Amino acid sequence: MTNLLNIAAHVDKAFGRYITSIGLRSRSFVEISSTVEDLPCLLYYLSKHRHLRANNLLDIWCTDFPAQQLNNRFQLNYTIRSIAHNIQLQVRVLLGEVTLVPSVTTLFDGANWLEREVWDMHGIFFTNHPDLRRILTDYGFEGHPLRKDFPLSGYQEVRYSDTARAVVYEPLTLTGEFRNFDFASPWELSEQKQQEIISHGKPQ
Repeated sequence: MTNLLNIAAHVDKAFGRYITSIGLRSRSFVEISSTVEDLPCLLYYLSKHRHLRANNLLDIWCTDFPAQQLNNRFQLNYTIRSIAHNIQLQVRVLLGEVTLVPSVTTLFDGANWLEREVWDMHGIFFTNHPDLRRILTDYGFEGHPLRKDFPLSGYQEVRYSDTARAVVYEPLTLTGEFRNFDFASPWELSEQKQQEIISHGKPQ
């Protein structure tokens, strides 16, 4: 805990011009907030600074807050680790729906696939990425599945056609009827429904 506090104080003193806020999270790592414009410089200095050397990129992940303002809808997070000093840092920035994020593939080799995943799932575009293509969804897939406004059932369904001998895309059709339940559990009948079954043999 004391070591993390010292690291946070050192980072704030050395790179304060690139940081909007800094603190500890769950006593496990240092959390740093920055801006998209300062993100490349901050990550560069954190990875190259001799007292940190946080040059091991663990993950890039995104959170969608659709109720937020348009310029703060997404929170992009970079988790980096310093093996030399056994510390972990999380750098986060707020993004809008059309904000362009500089790629850090020249700084971290592992960022290549991680940025492709964020682009595929959330639709965040990384500039100067060497090969920004979808990585998890199929070719021709529409939309970005981890956006919270993406429908749970999707837009299309995919099946193999014996006639065409190929995978075909078709408009989505739901075989089951959608029902709205007016009680807590759909598997437990309300008292009213129980009385209807007793009186008439089936629900009205």
